[in-house]
Amino acid sequence: MDTTLLIMAAGIGSRFGGGIKQLEPVDDQNHIIMDYSIHDAIEAGFNQVIFVIRRDIEKEFREVIGNRIEAVCSARGVRVDYAFQALEQIPAPLPEGRTKPWGTGQAVLAAKEKIASPFVIINADDYYGKEGFAAVHQYLVSGGTACMAGFVLKNTLSDHGGVTRGLCRMDGEGRLTEVAETKNIRKTETGAEADGVPVDPDALVSMNMWGLTPAFLEELEQGFEEFFRVEVPQNPLKAEFLIPVFIGKLLAQNRLTVQVLKTHDVWYGMTYREDVAAVRESFRAMREKGIYRSDLYADL
Repeated sequence: MDTTLLIMAAGIGSRFGGGIKQLEPVDDQNHIIMDYSIHDAIEAGFNQVIFVIRRDIEKEFREVIGNRIEAVCSARGVRVDYAFQALEQIPAPLPEGRTKPWGTGQAVLAAKEKIASPFVIINADDYYGKEGFAAVHQYLVSGGTACMAGFVLKNTLSDHGGVTRGLCRMDGEGRLTEVAETKNIRKTETGAEADGVPVDPDALVSMNMWGLTPAFLEELEQGFEEFFRVEVPQNPLKAEFLIPVFIGKLLAQNRLTVQVLKTHDVWYGMTYREDVAAVRESFRAMREKGIYRSDLYADL
């Protein structure tokens, strides 16, 4: 069965280098986090990669990332496509003065015509680990319709400040009932807390890794149209159409069932500039343990 890796990368800046976190090398071979996600997805069985980017950065993106990934994927029978997210891709006139992107929901819809198989959504600048990709792929090829990789909270925290995480609430069968966005979660000596309130460090959280099918895109498109009818008029300059929020609405209306797939891997991201050294050290340790090779794609 064909399966697709959808990478949301439209947030990359138009000038490469100079502190753009998605392009920060994490090893001595100048691989970036995105390289590791693509490696893990191919290893799990995904055979299409779609980059969602902005049209104005296409040339630079291909030069810095895309051409290299296309060569890697072509040699392994993996298709690479591009989709372009734009402020004007909306079912209504563009509100005057709007410059803020419309959010992750619109990013996925930008790739709608390129998606013909079950797919996993990830952020360009997050490291998810092998277990999540393997679990989501297995779920999708087994006929599942919607799932989410659930990360253990303590495996997603930064040593350098508070983070926002979506705490998952589930029923007895491990099906998602709610994602509760919780801000300013920090490590403590005994676990974690948010603004002084203890948070279970072993709770599962959403890191925006969703497994879905093309049928979901029809729901998403209808949701985007409703978003413009209901929410944009109330906040035309800042309203965002976000995948977790939309899925939360579908759950509340019993229109979608999402299975939570627990993963024990440590999530890495570069929320703070100080995170870079720790992330590089983590990848070095994984290579030493044989989890990855220095010639990253040689084992595929």
